[in-house]
Formats: sequence, structure tokens, C-alpha cells
Amino acid sequence: MEKIIIFWRWRNVLRILFVCTGNTCRSPMAEAILRKLAKERGLKLEVQSAGVAASEGIPISRHAEAVLRDHNIDDKITSKTLRLDIVRDSGLILTLTQAHKQHVIRNFPEVVGRIYTLKEYAEDDEAVLRDVAELDTLYAAWAMNNALGKPMENRKRMIEIQQRIPSFDISDPYGGSREDYEVAAAEIRTAIDRLLLKLEENSN
Repeated sequence: MEKIIIFWRWRNVLRILFVCTGNTCRSPMAEAILRKLAKERGLKLEVQSAGVAASEGIPISRHAEAVLRDHNIDDKITSKTLRLDIVRDSGLILTLTQAHKQHVIRNFPEVVGRIYTLKEYAEDDEAVLRDVAELDTLYAAWAMNNALGKPMENRKRMIEIQQRIPSFDISDPYGGSREDYEVAAAEIRTAIDRLLLKLEENSN
């Protein structure tokens, strides 16, 4: 959290990046919903999204577009591939699942301390958040050792924490019905409401 607040105050605007897989369903819905709600609350945020396996320039899915219209949002968002420059320029990175977060940490270990799943960031249980922070640090160390061909350390501790913390994944509506997208959007909206409360507390 401290890294994020320093980044925010230094830039005078917080740049938030949402990350999912193809950047056509969950992360663009999160991007559009947060942008709208932050503007309504007068928070100075720059919001974008990208996908760990996205192609460039693909329109969001028709169901995602329809669900956003239900929220009075008509943003024209197209997909972006997650790149180093986007990661480096983001003060807060919010992934839609734990697997997405691990992918980003594995490829960009410097993000530890400013990357969370969306639901993690909205979490208030301090014990859970301590476990999450420790797991991120252990995972980043594992990724670095793995890249260097070194043996994995603290595997037992990582498994212990993984089994203890709750799931923070947003359900994936890809290929599903309009209702599946509505369920995912509702999960996202609930987490974003809590995210905004935290940001408002830390903007003063």
C-alpha cells in the first residue's frame, strides 16, 4: 500500500491497470466501471486494462458491452497486450484472478507491493492481507530462482498459505450467457465500491 500512495502523490494521479486473460470481458468491464465511478466521486484516476494473452485491438465481447450499457457506460474499449511499459507506468495493478497475478509477478517481479487481485485489494481482514503479502514475496523469489535455475525454496510455506487464504477470483464469463456476464459485473462492481472507499481514505 505504501508504494501505491507514494506513486499516487508523486504523479498527482493514480494510474490503475486491470489485468485478465484476453482483455475482452472482465478487465475492460472493470476499467469502464471504475472510470465512471471515480469520475462521479471526483477521484483523479487514470484507468486502463490489458490481457496476459490478448491480441491488440479486439472489441470487447457483445455481452460485456451490453452489461456496461446497463450501467450507462458506452466506452469504446479494445484489447491490449500486457507490456512492460504499461506495467511500469501503473501505480496499482489489479488482476481478476490469482493466476493472472502470478503470471504478472513471474514476468515482472518488480511489481510486488503494487499488485493485487481486485478482491484482495478490497479485503479488510489484516491477517489475510499479511498472508497475501508474504505469498507474493515468496512467489516472486521462486520466479527469480526458477529463472536462474536454482532450486525452489519455501515451497511448504507457500502451499500452507495458499490453502489458508480464500479465493479472490472473479468468475470468468467468457463463452457464457448474458447472465454470466451480469454475475461477473456484479462481483466487479462490489469490489470496486470497496476499492473506491480505500482510495478515498488514502487520498486525504
